[in-house]
Amino acid sequence: MELLDLLRSRRLLAIVRGSDPKAALSAIDVLAEEGVTLMEVSLSGADALTVLRKAAAGLAGSGVHLGAGTVLTARDAVAARDAGAAFIVTPGLGDGVTEAIRLGLPVLAGALTPTEVMAAVRQGADAVKLFPASAGGAPYLRALRDPFPAVPFVPVGGVGLDSVQGYLEAGAIAVGLGSPLLGDAANGGSLSELRRRAAAALDLVGPR
Repeated sequence: MELLDLLRSRRLLAIVRGSDPKAALSAIDVLAEEGVTLMEVSLSGADALTVLRKAAAGLAGSGVHLGAGTVLTARDAVAARDAGAAFIVTPGLGDGVTEAIRLGLPVLAGALTPTEVMAAVRQGADAVKLFPASAGGAPYLRALRDPFPAVPFVPVGGVGLDSVQGYLEAGAIAVGLGSPLLGDAANGGSLSELRRRAAAALDLVGPR
């Protein structure tokens, strides 16, 4: 499936960023077991490329789609592709977006202002990551959709379980959840609590 189709059908992008590579891998496995099938491994996490490589190999053929996040540079994009990333997520526009598109990888490109949204679409992003979404919340997303009704938005950054429904009602095609979903699991924390939050998040985004 195309990234845009995945975002629209799954409606939940889990963002894994951890200080403990082994714990991050365990967190990814738990999310997959609970039915979260769209995940981003942030390159700002500890040994993230190794985590991505091992997770991609271990979950091959499982229906889980893994991407790389916090892709800033062309080198990041190449390294993420080589580690098995199926898509790229960026916090903003720049060389990471350009190189990922050149490599043929789908891109969820970060943007906040109308000018940045227009630039992301012009660069060829598959969808726009509204980041940081907490800067304006669901009302800001709703306002952005007036001039950009055809742009697929995915709010990320400060999106909590209690705000998921509001963003979806404002027109988001999916939401990205980081620490409100992962908690401290990717740092060696509770996996049972991660399971509980994953189930809650999946209930919030509805049938898949």
